[in-house]
Amino acid sequence: MTANHQKSPASATPKVQFVEISADHAGQRIDNYLLCKLKGVPKSMVYRILRKGEVRVNKGRIKPEYRLKQGDLVRIPPVRQSEKKTGGKASDAVLRDIESRILYEDKRILVINKPSGLAVHGGSGLSYGLIETLRELRPNDKQLELVHRLDRDTSGCLIVAKKRSALRRLHEQLREGSMDKRYLALLKGKWEGTSKWVDAPLLKNVIRSGERLVFVDEKGKDARTQFIPFSVAKEASLMEVKLDTGRTHQIRVHAQHLGYPIAGDSKYGDDEFNRELKKIGLKRLFLHAFSLRFHLPDVETGENVPIKVEAPLDDKLLKVLKKLEIEV
Repeated sequence: MTANHQKSPASATPKVQFVEISADHAGQRIDNYLLCKLKGVPKSMVYRILRKGEVRVNKGRIKPEYRLKQGDLVRIPPVRQSEKKTGGKASDAVLRDIESRILYEDKRILVINKPSGLAVHGGSGLSYGLIETLRELRPNDKQLELVHRLDRDTSGCLIVAKKRSALRRLHEQLREGSMDKRYLALLKGKWEGTSKWVDAPLLKNVIRSGERLVFVDEKGKDARTQFIPFSVAKEASLMEVKLDTGRTHQIRVHAQHLGYPIAGDSKYGDDEFNRELKKIGLKRLFLHAFSLRFHLPDVETGENVPIKVEAPLDDKLLKVLKKLEIEV
């Protein structure tokens, strides 16, 4: 139940809001809850009001990672939300393309084969991203939210929740590590040996230009990646990659750390190798989320059922593999 549930126009003076958390939002982190509720408010502002203690739960200060409970009373300070911008929408051609990329859909979720080059959400100079495009395609689904993320240059399986209950269940699986996420990555060089686990902590850094870079550093967060040879050739190796954690740029940095950088990676890759591959048609990062396994209750019986979704490699990537004489 919301005390001030009516949205004020952007021109009006914002007021303090008191919101009682329903079962639908129980279990959600307070920072993620605020980012969804305060549309148009910069992310930095959301974390600032949390850090300064202006957001209160049951009259007490909380940290950004606090998980909401049903019945919690949240105080949200007055913050001005920017008006929705007109324009900047996806073209009809983009809408048709995204519609054609939906791999699985039911009443609770959809899984889409995200194209390389499209960010998962707008911002940082982008007028729209995948989630904004899906909201245009599904105007009746009022609660579309990303379950997880993929880098802008990574393609493949991405889950979007239509209901808060599904989002909560899938986030639990991500935290527990019970969701199985598999990628295909083309690495420079001939892979030696069998599968290999990389257990190397990752530290996120923002350099002076504002660019985000990640490094292997003992001060960083735990990160584990398994590389499994799929098809190995003289110049390059197609690998199946399994994530045990989900850190920013994890696969790309761990591949570089092993000495087998990912093909087409302009940030962590090998420039000369990338130039050679560009001559045979690779114009993007060769990293593709090809498989997802998770479980959700059956919509009729309520029993937990496994769901597996796969996204095939596109024709351009297959042509590159053929020219490198890598079998798929």
